[in-house]
Order: sequence, then C-alpha cells, then structure tokens
Amino acid sequence: MVYRFRVILDNDTQDEDVFRDLEIRDTDTLEDLHNIITQSFGFDGSEMASFYVSNDVWEQGEEISLFDLSEEATARLMHETSLDGLLDEDQTKLIYVYDFLSMWTFFVELAEIVEEIEGHDYPNLMFVQGQVPESAPEKSFEADPLDDFNEFEDDFDPEDYDNLDFDEHWN
Repeated sequence: MVYRFRVILDNDTQDEDVFRDLEIRDTDTLEDLHNIITQSFGFDGSEMASFYVSNDVWEQGEEISLFDLSEEATARLMHETSLDGLLDEDQTKLIYVYDFLSMWTFFVELAEIVEEIEGHDYPNLMFVQGQVPESAPEKSFEADPLDDFNEFEDDFDPEDYDNLDFDEHWN
C-alpha cells in the first residue's frame, strides 16, 4: 500500500499556503518520511527533527525522534518506526518539527491510502504549493499567566521603611 500525505508548513505570517503532497510506501519508516519532507521543502536534512503523534485538533503527543538523546533508551526512534505501525484510517495526523533552533513546524496528515503502482518510484513528490520562506515563521505561544503578575500590585512600597510592620532594630 502507499500512503499519501499532505505536509503543511505552520506559517501564519504569509498569505500563501506552503505545502507538499507526498507518496511513500506504508512499510517505510518515519525516517524515510523525514527524508522526503526535508528534501521537498529544500532543507539539507542535517538538523535534529522529531515527529509527534497528534490528535484531530493537532495536540502534540508522543515524540518519535531522529536520534536517541535520552539517557534511558526508552525514546521511540524514526528508523525503528514503520508508517503502517503508527498510522491508519483512524490515526492520521503527525506534527513534524525540523531544526529545534529555528523550529520549522509542519502539520503532516495522511490523506489517502492507495494501491502501489507497479514500476512507480517511491517516495514520490506529487505536488508543490508555495515558496518556503527564508527563515522559520515565528511562533506565537499562549501567554504565561505569570507574565501579568505584579508583585507590587497592592501598592506596597519596599523602600518605605516607616510604614513597614516590623522593628528594624530587633537585634
């Protein structure tokens, strides 16, 4: 079987959508998918990357990494994870992050499962839409609730020793 994916660059700053439609055998690994994604978007593939299992609302789940950087050899690795062992009609979404310094982020969705065409080369880049920007789009993360914290909100002035409720000559 062949998996057909749409890989969309998470890019709210451009008017134009940037995505690639790819075909890859269902028995290939996530590392194979990583390779075709990096090639189709014009990256050299030399940076760290991870896939994250995602649900229908694109919430990031379990990480599957390109290399094992953990001390406990428990992380799932791309070269050990086949596509058909991870994705099916019910589980269709992954988040892909390339280059953890720039945070290129992509939404990867299994769009279709089709029969393999004999004599056809896989993986295959089927369709290209949009130009990849020079640098990774900036991410807007949800605000930290502590950002609005004001330790002096109660009009307490720590420099006003006359109104402090202690004896400064206690010792």
